[in-house]
Amino acid sequence: MFIFPEHSRIPLSISSTASNVRRVASKVIKTTRPLQPVWRRRWFLIAMLTGAGMLLLPPPGALGFHGWAVLTMVVVAVILFVTEPIPLPAVALLIVAGQVILLNLDSSAVAQSLMNDSVLFIMGSLMIAVALVKQKLDKRIAFLIVRLTGTKTFNVCLGISLLSGVLASFIGEHTVAAMMLPVALTLIRLTSDDPKQVRALAAVILFSICYGAAIGSIATPSGGARNAIMIGYWKSFFYDPNNPETARYLIDYVKWMLYGYPLFLVQVPFVTLLLFMTFRPGQKHITRAVAKLRNQVEEEGPLRPSDYLTIAIFAAILLAWILASDKIGLGTVALLGAAAFLVAGLVRWEEISSGVNWGVVLLYAAMISLGVQMVETGAALWVARTFLGMLTSLDVNHGASLYAVLIALTTLVTNTMSTAAAIAVLGPIMLKLAGVVNESPLIIGFLTALASSFAYLTVVSAPACTIVYGSGYLRTTDFLAAGWKMVVLSSLVCIGAAVFYWPLLQ
Repeated sequence: MFIFPEHSRIPLSISSTASNVRRVASKVIKTTRPLQPVWRRRWFLIAMLTGAGMLLLPPPGALGFHGWAVLTMVVVAVILFVTEPIPLPAVALLIVAGQVILLNLDSSAVAQSLMNDSVLFIMGSLMIAVALVKQKLDKRIAFLIVRLTGTKTFNVCLGISLLSGVLASFIGEHTVAAMMLPVALTLIRLTSDDPKQVRALAAVILFSICYGAAIGSIATPSGGARNAIMIGYWKSFFYDPNNPETARYLIDYVKWMLYGYPLFLVQVPFVTLLLFMTFRPGQKHITRAVAKLRNQVEEEGPLRPSDYLTIAIFAAILLAWILASDKIGLGTVALLGAAAFLVAGLVRWEEISSGVNWGVVLLYAAMISLGVQMVETGAALWVARTFLGMLTSLDVNHGASLYAVLIALTTLVTNTMSTAAAIAVLGPIMLKLAGVVNESPLIIGFLTALASSFAYLTVVSAPACTIVYGSGYLRTTDFLAAGWKMVVLSSLVCIGAAVFYWPLLQ
């Protein structure tokens, strides 16, 4: 018979066993508690170590240290965007500081690069959205949409994508995202006040806006600056007034629509299907939200004088975006519009200050600044030439395989800088390549221009993505979850058009 000391007896009851387990767990938690902040920031440490390791390597090829430093910052930023171990505005602050320290740039020069027309546009658009919500016009527009589409969630999202795309084909995706965001938030908030319950629904509706606008922006020359840039390249490189055969390189508005509009219309239903397969919202119908919306619109009664004034100001903003933005810029128009709402007393500055996500503005400004350095240091050109150099070794020099590689390169570049900058860098390279591999410059040019709209993968890849992210319902990982599928969808549509449809138009 064994007699155990009192302190070493094995507990026989379940309660005493559970008590010991809790005691041990408590000790483990207390022991590991100091490591928890480090574990939560592990991806930040990984990103910093990756950046340090890259900077210790010699710059590849003809790329100088500054170009290599810019690429390092891009890699680190992408890791932080995807994993989000720190607030995204903090990433923007690191990008700004990194340009000063690693590139030896004057801090004033970096500050100037943060504020361009695109940033002013996003800032002004978010202010305008707050003013529209304040006047509750977003509810009237949302009610008009659901009256046309019905209450089935799939049809509502399909209608939002189609409307966003049609508008974006004429007035630009930036404008459309800013205009449609309050409408989307109305439908989301009326479904439930709990963000967790409507997160999947919110993702589908919000991505319907930015992806619908993105695919619509390819449909006409006015859909984006990249389209106009490519038209200019065709005319400069291939048009000869003394040679009538080169007149085909003069692309007018209608001819571009023949190339681009069918591709937009084909993609619309697939975008909605893709989003539903990705996020699987539990709400198959939004009947309750529509009923609430109808009651609220009826309670508001007929339009008031302030409503008419709000509509008039917003109509003037849209008209100015269409007619005057080429002279004074989209950003200037947006700021004037926001000022008009303030001057008219339709919204107070305190409401704008609390309603605008200023961190989103800072984040986009930092990425614009980094994109400028991608061009000025030659990093963007080095990436393009290195990628295209792989074509020779892989013997990819014609047909669908060539088109797929060119689309992949353009998508990579356009998700790290503005779409217009991507076309400015890649356009001449791609058109020169077309002559080398004996491909049509029109087909290669359209592929490049259209692929530059595939800015689906990150929050900062396009202003429309940045604007919908500012709603607070989306995570950075949502963009990757749906974005890579959008890239595949749009790539297949473009390759199919390049092989079967576009040759019929030449």
